[in-house]
Parts: sequence; structure tokens; C-alpha cells
Amino acid sequence: MTRRLLAVVVVLLLAAVGCGSGGHAAHLAAGIPAKLRVGVVPNISPEKQRAQYEPFRAYLAGKLGTEVELFVATNYAGVVAALSAGKLDVAYLGGLTYVQAEAQTKVVPLVTEVDQETGTPEYLSAVVVKAGSPYKTTKDVVAAGGTFAFGDISSTSGSLYPRIMITQAGARCDTGDMMACPPLKAVTFTGGHDATAQAVAKGDVDAGGIELRILHRLEKQGSVEKGALQVIETREVMGYPWVAHPDLPEAARTAVTDAFLAIDQPELLDLMRAKKYAPVTAADYDEVREQAAGLGLLTPKQGQP
Repeated sequence: MTRRLLAVVVVLLLAAVGCGSGGHAAHLAAGIPAKLRVGVVPNISPEKQRAQYEPFRAYLAGKLGTEVELFVATNYAGVVAALSAGKLDVAYLGGLTYVQAEAQTKVVPLVTEVDQETGTPEYLSAVVVKAGSPYKTTKDVVAAGGTFAFGDISSTSGSLYPRIMITQAGARCDTGDMMACPPLKAVTFTGGHDATAQAVAKGDVDAGGIELRILHRLEKQGSVEKGALQVIETREVMGYPWVAHPDLPEAARTAVTDAFLAIDQPELLDLMRAKKYAPVTAADYDEVREQAAGLGLLTPKQGQP
């Protein structure tokens, strides 16, 4: 290599290093950490949830120019605990887990998905029974003293809103004992929407609470036979919020929000069950906050899954 060529290579290398360090400095100045820790609630099994959100992890890392670490706990409470302990910078929570988290630390809501099915930031929670069931309404299930399955105790559409529906249908749910909702013979917590769907389809319980769009996805995947479950009641629920830990700088929160609002890849949006994303505020979850407090779900109960 000639001296002249060597000099050119050295200059280019130095320029690359200079640009890299300058970019890194600008990156830090924006408040974006060298590793962004992102948590996701397991509304389906943790393994499936982790695989589903891997393309999003890669997108966010590329968009923000930083390493993104994805964390999926074994249950909803695990994500809240990690967020409250400062082990997460950003988290995907249900409405109920959000109001539980804000009771422990001042998390900041950023965005929610615009649902593909409703076309709004709200989605549907449903009470389902097995096809051919004699129960045509939630009142029928309660009046007959049937058995009922919730998902995770901290799930908004799998626990809170189904509890609202059975309470309004006549169940007298004990705010101190999540397992007592007379005249229902028994209630159980399956841990997830997919498990609730299977419990109802197999006849293990008479009815269950489930997120309707998850049921539709399970049917599409063949995990639940289409038509095996019948919807007998639905309620609108404010979408899952993506939130930031209060210690994440405002500039970084803005960058994360902008990254969500910029998503336009149909495949990625489909994986995330979103038509697009929209900003949200704490006030958007006032109903969840009020109902959760009234039904004893504002804080997770010890000993429950």
C-alpha cells in the first residue's frame, strides 16, 4: 500500500470514528440510554409473546439507534414489579396493570394502538361460552350458579371487565377474596387469554372472560376451532398503553413516542395487532381506575396467579 493510499485510509477511519463518537454523544444528549429496557405483559404465553414482539424490538433498536432488551415476565404483576423497581424504561401494559403501576411509581403513558377490528383506540372484552351452551347471556351463567374463568388477575379484558360484566349480571364478588363471586359456583384464574379459551372450549368451565381480538387470532391460528366458542356479551376497553418509567428523560420519551407514531409497515403493525398508534394520557384510563378500585383490583392480590 502506498503512503498516499495509507494516509487516505487513516483519514477515513478517523472520520468514521469521529462520526461514531459524535453520534453517540448526540444520542446520550437526547437522553436515550445505551440499552433501552422494554417490558411486555404476557397476554398470551410468555414464549409466544416474546417471539411475537421480536420484530418490534428490532424496529425500535434501529429507529432509536440503541440496543433494545425485551423482557416478558411470567405474569402481568412481574412486569409491574420490574417497572416499579426501575428495571424497565418502557413497558407495554394493560389498562389495569397501568393503574396498578401508577399506584407504585409515576409512570408516564405514551401511546396505545388503534385497534384493527374497531378502528379506534378501544378494543373489546368478551364473555364466552362453549358453542351449544344453554347460557345465552351473562345473567344466565350467574343465575345458574355456573363456573367462570378469568385470565391473569391483572388483565383488563380478561379479569377487570369480565368481573364488571358478571357483577352487573348479579354476581356478588368479594373485594377481599377474588375467588368468591356467589352465586357462581366457582371462579378460577387461568393466567392468560389462550388458556381461558381452552378451558371454556373443553368444558372445564361454563364461561370465561377473554379479549375478543385474541380469540379471533387463536381461531385464525387454529389453536381454537372457529365456532367452538360463542360470544354472549362484550364491553369496550381503552387500549393497552405503552408507558415510560418517570426516570426516562422527556427527550427519550418523545423519541420513543415518535418511533411508535412512525410505524407504517403493515406486517409489523399486524404482528402488534395495530392499525396505527395514537397518543394517550392518564385521563384516558379514568374508568379503568374507578372500576378497579371498586372491585378490589387496584393492587394485585397476593397468592393469585
